[in-house]
Amino acid sequence: MTLNVVSRFVASIIVFSMFTSCAFAAGYERVILWPQTVPGEDLLDSGFVAKVVDAEKKNVPDRVFGVTAPSMTVYPAPAERANGAAVLVCPGGAYNVLAWGHEGSDVAQWLNSIGIHAFVLTYRVPRRNPDFTLPPLQDAQRALRLIRARADEMGLDNKRIGVLGFSAGGNLTINVATRYDEQTYIPVDEADQLSCRPDFMVPVYAAYLGAKGDDRTETLNPELKIDSLTPPAFLVVTQDDKNRGLHSALLFAELTKAGVPAEVHVYTKGGHGYGMRPSHNAVSEWPARCADWMSSMGFLQASKTQHSDRTGSDR
Repeated sequence: MTLNVVSRFVASIIVFSMFTSCAFAAGYERVILWPQTVPGEDLLDSGFVAKVVDAEKKNVPDRVFGVTAPSMTVYPAPAERANGAAVLVCPGGAYNVLAWGHEGSDVAQWLNSIGIHAFVLTYRVPRRNPDFTLPPLQDAQRALRLIRARADEMGLDNKRIGVLGFSAGGNLTINVATRYDEQTYIPVDEADQLSCRPDFMVPVYAAYLGAKGDDRTETLNPELKIDSLTPPAFLVVTQDDKNRGLHSALLFAELTKAGVPAEVHVYTKGGHGYGMRPSHNAVSEWPARCADWMSSMGFLQASKTQHSDRTGSDR
């Protein structure tokens, strides 16, 4: 397959991806992240393109398998509850699929209930190699900048914009919170002059935090950049979730050493992938505890200087 044919094939996939993803969030605004070329997508080989086509055939309302046109879906908080805070939600799925229901739209509705505007990220899957974390990081950085670009329009406080993610999305949450100073793509418009540093992060059963991104190791990935400018964190995990409980505890220790406000909840049982689903396990209470933490940190209280900072939250 020639390059021109591949390019046309990719373009047709993007149109189809836009159509299928819209069906997952009927009635809500969907924002395409990249106005023209998606970084790196023009370099896809024909074999991967065919893989994406096959993946998209599996799409159902709560599972997204193929994404070549990354986007975010806007869930505005009710006017009578909105407090100016916003959260970018990153569903999990091993960087191969997005659990769009219990780790996406359900989370957005919970955030709305406590006055937070939610933006559910549909980042690129399945994995692009060799660095499969880079395209999702580009998408998350771009999404955070676009959220800040709409601060005045939506009544957002640019110092209370967080990111929350599950499993691979939890890994992405930590990546965007620790690599915000990296320029991972060529700026495309004025929005890219704004900060992509989140003001707080909520990784829930975050994956791939071990050395070399391996959940089986008993040490934290030494490449994680934790310093005094790392955003405050609320960590959720269970002890029976492989070594992820250990990794979250080690991450909490590094945040503490750096003087970063952090709270970690390690529950005994619950495994992996529970999202917002209720169960008899105590881990089901994590949303309430997270809301308590956000309130205690001042993220749910409107700022007197709201709308005044258009450059973002870099300190």
